[in-house]
Amino acid sequence: MGTTTDAGTAAITLTEAELDRHVTHAATRGLLTGPGLPAVTDVLTFSPLRAHGLRTLADAADGPFHLAEELRDRLVIGELLNPAGMERESILLDGDTGEITTAYLRDPSAWRPFAPSLATLLRFAAVTEELAGLRGRFSSLAGRYGPKTAAEASRRLLALFEEGTDGRVPPYWKAAALIRPLALAAGPGTASGLALDIPARVLDQEFGHGRVARFEDVDFPVTLTHEPTRRFLRETGLPEEAVLFFTDPDAPLPTLREYFAQECGDHPRTELPAHCDHLIRLGRLAEESSLVVDGRTGAVLTFSEPEAALHPLNTDVSTLAFTLWLLHHERVIDQHLSHELTTASYDQLAAAMLHTLTTLDPTATQPGTTWHYWAESFQDEAGGVL
Repeated sequence: MGTTTDAGTAAITLTEAELDRHVTHAATRGLLTGPGLPAVTDVLTFSPLRAHGLRTLADAADGPFHLAEELRDRLVIGELLNPAGMERESILLDGDTGEITTAYLRDPSAWRPFAPSLATLLRFAAVTEELAGLRGRFSSLAGRYGPKTAAEASRRLLALFEEGTDGRVPPYWKAAALIRPLALAAGPGTASGLALDIPARVLDQEFGHGRVARFEDVDFPVTLTHEPTRRFLRETGLPEEAVLFFTDPDAPLPTLREYFAQECGDHPRTELPAHCDHLIRLGRLAEESSLVVDGRTGAVLTFSEPEAALHPLNTDVSTLAFTLWLLHHERVIDQHLSHELTTASYDQLAAAMLHTLTTLDPTATQPGTTWHYWAESFQDEAGGVL
């Protein structure tokens, strides 16, 4: 195994002797012994080749699995770069046909198609990087934001994936094409003073006219002093009801102390945070979980009653609104596809959703964040969130 450098980028190459009988597919041998593989891209890494060399699936799998004969000799050449906290899926090469599949080493028999060839896989990864950087075929979208821009980016990326695949795009890449561009639906906060600028019409179009709650100053407790948050709740608002979220548009927003006083009287069920007068309850996420905003900073958190614990949720109300929009929009897309995304590759869809969210709101990946409601919910296939 060797390392070559092209324009400052280290590439992983293999020798003819290393490939030996493992890779007989001529085009794949030529790529591996010639240009080689990038160690890391935005979505995947081939660095396991450096760490372990060329291994068969039978050698790499962790556990006493009974592998079908056609799987035993597939070669483990890389991993998908899932968001932090998610298990990594391995990338497998069929040395005879050049076909690329993926599987978890804990259960390698449940493999999935990934790309018809290694060259196609590298092209898929490259155009996904172009989208992320709004370069190349996506450069005309730079500086443009909104649902129409996201839809245009999605159309372009899906068309690029369809080239050379007879229109049969593997599930991972279809999820990437339909979900990752949604990060363009909201622009960076310039006018709002928050993380994102989200026009009120975006929520109205997604959730329906009259189904977005907007508040007046009289609805705010005096401890809600963060002006960008007040303005967003007045002018843009939050959906009255969305996936996992509910707010009461007809009631003033109480502090956490006021809410528990109303619900429990003089006998609160749980111990409240010391600064609960500065935590304004926006609604609920689950049976015993309140969604609150810190009236001083605008940070959005969850308060779990059973644990009497606060957990970071979103940077602010703008990224909260984007998260609720993202969840709703994903469901619309999946319904249009007859639930193809959730049935074909739920875990890969969850990874795409988390990547899209953390692109605009890194709260889930901040140091010290040990539990995050959205991250846990997205990955809960049994709960049916996506």
